[in-house]
This record gives sequence, structure tokens and C-alpha cells, in this order.
Amino acid sequence: MTSIITPDLCDAHPDVEVLEPIFVNIGGRDAFGGPVRTVKCFEDNSRVKEAVAEPGNGAVLVVDAGGSLRCAMLGDMLAEQAASNGWSGVVMYGCVRDVDILAETDIGVQALAAHPRKSEKRGEGQRDIAVTFAGVTISPGQWLYADNNGIIIANEPLS
Repeated sequence: MTSIITPDLCDAHPDVEVLEPIFVNIGGRDAFGGPVRTVKCFEDNSRVKEAVAEPGNGAVLVVDAGGSLRCAMLGDMLAEQAASNGWSGVVMYGCVRDVDILAETDIGVQALAAHPRKSEKRGEGQRDIAVTFAGVTISPGQWLYADNNGIIIANEPLS
């Protein structure tokens, strides 16, 4: 797929699920997509750090951070590592920081908001499980597409 335009994908594939419009597009890529990999954690980004250190192979990291608005779960260093390791994007049901640098990093990032405080690092959280937020349950292996219009989930790659 050369370009991602979520309204066109919704028109062509009416069975896709659409996340509630609560996210802000923050990363250097306005549009991104790929197979889903997940992290579930709350105010502890240890598992996020673990995931972005691994090869992304074009995948999108979907992080259920419990919708916390009390700290950032991704910043410039982790976003740069994710971009370097081939991740297509990160969808953060929580906050990020270093947004000016994220906007210049070659990775898609959508999050609820910006927050200057870093998260805890206690080694807590789960990976590669189904997560539910913004009205949709998202499972590893599904496909996520995001742009300035929103975020959609499909069960297979769309074209």
C-alpha cells in the first residue's frame, strides 16, 4: 500500500472497526499502518521499551496504557529506537512527551495527549494480548491504519 487514506479504506471496506476519535497525530509520519503488536501497561513503560528494542518489521505497536493522563509512556529516545528498528508507528492510549522531536522522527505516533513527566520502570505489563480501548478490541495480528482522519482496525491487510 503506497498511501493510507482511512476514509477511502472505510468506504472500500465497510466492515473495518474505527477507534473513537480521541487521539492526536504527533509523529513524523502523518499516515502509517501495519500488523498489530500490543503492550498493556499502566504508568510503567518497561514493556514499551522492550518492544521498541526489537525488530518492528513494519508493525504498529498498540499500547493500552489505561488512558492515563499522569505521565508519558513514550518519548524521543524510545520513538527514535522504534523508528531505527523498523516500526511503522505507535498508538498510545496514554500520553507521550518530547512532541517537537517526535514530529521530526520518521515514525507514526498517535496518543491522547502530551505530558512532561516520565513513567515508572518496574518491569510490569503484558505483551501480545488483546487490548480494548476507544470502543474497539485490538488483537495481535490484526492490521491498523492511521492518518489525520482517524484510526481503523482490520482483520487482514487492506489495499
